[in-house]
Amino acid sequence: MPPKSLPLVESLRATWPWLPLWLALALLAIFAHGPMPMYSTRTLAVAWEMWSGHHWIVPTFNGAPYSDKAPLLFWLIHLGWFAFGVGDTWPRVLEVAFGGAELVLAATLARRLFPDRPWVARLTPWMLAGLAYGFLFGQQIMYEVLLANCVLASLLCLTPTAHRDAPRWIGFAILIGAGLLTKGPVMLLHVAFPWLLGPLWNDYARRERARWYGYGALAMLGGLALLAAWLVPAIHIGGPAYMQQVLFKQTGGRVVHAFAHAEPFWWYLPWLPVLLFPFAAWPRAWAALILLRRPLDPGLRFLLAWLLPVLLGFSLVSGKQLYYLLPEYGGMVMLLASAVAVLRERRPQLAATPWLGPWPLAVGGLLIGAFLLALPSLAGHGILASHWAVDLAGYSRYFAIVYLLLGVLMLLRGRGEVRRMAVGGLVGAFAFSAWFTLTLWPSFDLKPTADLLARAQSQGHAVASVGYPEGQFMFAARLRQPVAALHNRHDIEAFARRHPHGLIVTYPANKALHAPDLRYALLVQPFRNDWLVVWRADTLAAYRAGRTPPEPDTPTRLLPSPDYWRYRPVQG
Repeated sequence: MPPKSLPLVESLRATWPWLPLWLALALLAIFAHGPMPMYSTRTLAVAWEMWSGHHWIVPTFNGAPYSDKAPLLFWLIHLGWFAFGVGDTWPRVLEVAFGGAELVLAATLARRLFPDRPWVARLTPWMLAGLAYGFLFGQQIMYEVLLANCVLASLLCLTPTAHRDAPRWIGFAILIGAGLLTKGPVMLLHVAFPWLLGPLWNDYARRERARWYGYGALAMLGGLALLAAWLVPAIHIGGPAYMQQVLFKQTGGRVVHAFAHAEPFWWYLPWLPVLLFPFAAWPRAWAALILLRRPLDPGLRFLLAWLLPVLLGFSLVSGKQLYYLLPEYGGMVMLLASAVAVLRERRPQLAATPWLGPWPLAVGGLLIGAFLLALPSLAGHGILASHWAVDLAGYSRYFAIVYLLLGVLMLLRGRGEVRRMAVGGLVGAFAFSAWFTLTLWPSFDLKPTADLLARAQSQGHAVASVGYPEGQFMFAARLRQPVAALHNRHDIEAFARRHPHGLIVTYPANKALHAPDLRYALLVQPFRNDWLVVWRADTLAAYRAGRTPPEPDTPTRLLPSPDYWRYRPVQG
């Protein structure tokens, strides 16, 4: 049965209230603090270098061609900068817009796949919005959410509508090209299997196999042609070294080494509950998946043809990250929702069992709340004798109330169980983000260092870094010259001879400062679990060579407040 099309007004009404709720919390979370190092700051650094150097074709990073990513996200950032001016507001709004679009696309795909089960389409966006990891990672200015939009939209082009069984091949090709221009050939892994396995779930593919595979192959080639339209001039501009990086190291090299498991084959399996939290702690979903039996409707066969091969493919690749699977988030929640829908139809008494409700979430929320209430008394002792525990304890009792209330919410019974879990996951993730902002963000905020580096480069002084060559200062400081990468004392001395008044950023590796850091450095600030120290080049060179450095100018020195010293020792 083909899915029914909805009028525009009804479609907009169907987004209430999950879309406004998610957008409001996402905007509050992403603007609560500055761009996060290293994910967001690296993306902004590349976009800024392309903008400031007018490198519109080849992305650049710290003065060199950047072969790790294709340019679509950077171009979209530039589009907003052309309209509104350079800043980090537009990239953050853009990232939230990507997240909202993902919810809408997932709801639309669920409606197409399960026309006889409208419950699945109604609950899919709620569940997707409630995934805690997705909400938190969505605050990073990164590529995966844009890629997820390309994946979901391209899969929509394959699914039948109320008025047409045949896929929209031109749209499929364009969206494959957009995905390729977002993150390269990995886009093909995300979308190829629902097409290759089309006869398993699609009536049109079974009837018209020649057209399905012929036009599908042309669409794949069309998407690759869009990638080539950028890649050919990029290689011409970037030169042989860039071509080597793009074609062999970043693409071919990853295929060649795909079986050299940097992580074991099964690495993703124990992490799937993290990706799917809070619904991974929902016994009803587990029971529904375990009891799922044939016959499977076309929607379920589509999801299995999509999700299982992608999971296998990423498991075979040596490099593994949790966020690699984010484009499959919509399919994962659809699988859970549709399995529960089947359980309700085939085994209604079992589906209504109270013990299959979200009681593990209730227990977890109450335990977390109790722990947060006790954290101010526990921090600073035993395994909690770290500065992070002390920092978190400052507001823990306020957030304990939130998690205790969420635990109570999970104990409620009756209709709306999935929505309660979704709201709980969303509010819980937002509360965690707010807690981080109020307590730990100063250890990630690089604005003091960025301001100092911006002032130095505006005065014609060079900037260098020992370690962490991640571009974290490039956008915030609006640097127009690369940050020199130094590795040892000889590099520092050579840099100091060329730029005695230049600045060098160091990161004490032993997580403890030394007395000369506080006496001679221009700036000392916390950074993650370590320290960040900025030196004048001639001062650091003299100190590393065992000579007595000159005293720095006192008015330029910035040091942490006394509150930072209790669990952050100074040596020597």
